[in-house]
Amino acid sequence: MPKATAIGHRVVHGNICPTLETTLQLLPAPIELYRVADEGPTGRRLRDDPAYHRVRHGVYAPSAAWRDLKPWERYLARVHAYALRHPDAIFCLESAAVLCGLPVFGEPRDIHVFDPDRRGSQRIGDVLVHTGKVDRALARADHLQVVDITDTVLDLARMLPPAFGLSCVDTALGSAFGIERDTLRERAQELRSPRGTQRLKWVLDNADPASESPAETVSRAVILWWGLEIPELQVVFHYEGCEDRVDFYWRRLRLIGECDGEKKYSDSDPKKAKRQLLQEKEREDRLRRHEGGMTRWGWSVAMRGAPLRDRLALAGVPQVRPVQHAMLATLLTHPRSFPPGQRLQVERDRLADEGGRAAR
Repeated sequence: MPKATAIGHRVVHGNICPTLETTLQLLPAPIELYRVADEGPTGRRLRDDPAYHRVRHGVYAPSAAWRDLKPWERYLARVHAYALRHPDAIFCLESAAVLCGLPVFGEPRDIHVFDPDRRGSQRIGDVLVHTGKVDRALARADHLQVVDITDTVLDLARMLPPAFGLSCVDTALGSAFGIERDTLRERAQELRSPRGTQRLKWVLDNADPASESPAETVSRAVILWWGLEIPELQVVFHYEGCEDRVDFYWRRLRLIGECDGEKKYSDSDPKKAKRQLLQEKEREDRLRRHEGGMTRWGWSVAMRGAPLRDRLALAGVPQVRPVQHAMLATLLTHPRSFPPGQRLQVERDRLADEGGRAAR
């Protein structure tokens, strides 16, 4: 995986871009991408071959591999496809986030690029070109350029639904990136953006690097918004010669909470998956023997909010603060990403439209 290092003293708008001491790793494309411009010597025409899917104009991917991608992987492929066509692009917001390995929720609708020389923002198809009055720190890896992760995290914390912005900041504060909370606060003051100020403050005040996955972060937000007793995170137990770390622990109740992520067990190796399942059952039985109880939930339970409240209430977790209904309502929609299934319909409509033009 290519290393990204900060670009030092790049002149933008006559000012010196601030450079942050960060080291990033940018993710490669999740599938092979092919440019129409390279097909000449091969004798094949990608646009006429149903075995290849058009990712964007002039860039194709194997259709079968494309269909197997998860929504955020499709988005990563789309960003890389845009980079093949526009190698000088500077990616920002969700596009920078997916390259840096920050959480991306669903498949974002747009590719986001930053142009320091443009006077105003502009939409071109599914590409949003952004500008700004404040200079940006940038990072580079091979042929890719992104707005630095500190700026990217702050921008997303202002714009995303609060639980999703919280997940981005949790990840940035965690061991993978190790950005300091004070660094984020200081940079937020430098950016001086009026947009999403209260949302950003809430995210920075409530971020916790101990959250190890977006599902855990969203669960933590839901617990807070339902006014439930707040658990400790990543508590370690030593029982029967084993060390077990749990996602959530209500010490007063001696209750353990476990949030299962999108892919807890291997789906590519059945034997490995069976072994993991048996090990997890042994772990759970061991913890139940020594603690007061355990309850589990997954991503969909956390995202719906009320089912997680009901599950925790049944396990004995009390409500200790007023419910924040307005914050809970932010879980219901995510306008910056395609709703489940809509992206596939967009693809079908595009293919039908292209087929109609070809017939004419």
